[in-house]
Amino acid sequence: MKISGYQLFWLIFSMEFGMTALFTISTPVFLAKQDVWISMILATLICLFTTFVAVKLSLLYPEQTFIQYTQTILGKWLGKIILLSYLLMWLSVSGIILREYADFVYLALFSSTPLWIVILIMLGAIVYVTYSGGLRSIGRCGEIIGPISALGCIIIIIFSMKDWDWLNILPVYANSGILPIVKGSLIPASFLGESFMVVMLIAFMSKPHRAMISSLFGVAAASFAVLVMVLVVILVFGPNLPAKFIYPLYSAMSYISVMDFIQNVDVLAVLLWIIGIFIKLSLYLFITSYGTAQLFHMKKWKHAIWWIAPIVFVISLLPRNTNDSMNYAKFWLGVIFPINLIGIPMLLWIIGSIRKKSMQQ
Repeated sequence: MKISGYQLFWLIFSMEFGMTALFTISTPVFLAKQDVWISMILATLICLFTTFVAVKLSLLYPEQTFIQYTQTILGKWLGKIILLSYLLMWLSVSGIILREYADFVYLALFSSTPLWIVILIMLGAIVYVTYSGGLRSIGRCGEIIGPISALGCIIIIIFSMKDWDWLNILPVYANSGILPIVKGSLIPASFLGESFMVVMLIAFMSKPHRAMISSLFGVAAASFAVLVMVLVVILVFGPNLPAKFIYPLYSAMSYISVMDFIQNVDVLAVLLWIIGIFIKLSLYLFITSYGTAQLFHMKKWKHAIWWIAPIVFVISLLPRNTNDSMNYAKFWLGVIFPINLIGIPMLLWIIGSIRKKSMQQ
């Protein structure tokens, strides 16, 4: 069950681009106004740093997953306590992502379909691809879906060009200042920071030394695509309207009409987001199931899928409305992102590096 550096690149790009572009534009625009593109650049730098730390940590023990080398670095019991928090994090975020996907699809396409059916269809798809071939199947899906997402991004740019107004991004910096720009960068940075899951993937790479370049290029490409989508929204609507939309980019796609012939481009955007969320949820299901099997010494990791999937389904039904999902997003930004995605990995990297050097000496 191996993946290549090429597959890792497209997996990171696919999972990072779609959901970040769909869910993270509104609040940064509200905070940073027309300077939201600067916020996106700052978010990219933050995420490149967190990804660099995650990869460097994993390369200390390239043959082991995060579940294994955390216990090697911290010891058996402390390591297990830390790892339980990560398993809970992966479970909860999988359920919330599934619910956010279902809410969007329900609003955009299937408003007469029960929400739990929309959830079950996606859950069934990710269970099938994960159980049938594991990470190998997900990697092959990424090889196909990634280029399609990139092509769709290019098509969106081309079709929206006639509605651009470059005056919408002026003045630069004068109306916002450094603090709103920094605040506006945190939400997209926390979404892009999900590239942390490479700590569970590098052990499956046929050439682990390619993990750094593949991961950083994947994050950089996805961040650039999101940056371009943010610019499209600002150039079409200006700095005020997008802050009032739930899905600004979807609204921009609905606005596109080329000579009254090419319309309903928003369907393309919906497709891109659905396949991107499919890759992300498949990866989360894999790392959660595989990690659970390793932590609790299960003989076959695929058996854990039949425990994880129902829990994720139940979690996805818990939010009563989008406000509940937004409350989790605030918790993710305020607690999980700084602690689980930045603080603990940096601490593990420092301790692991010291242990490695002392053992070599």
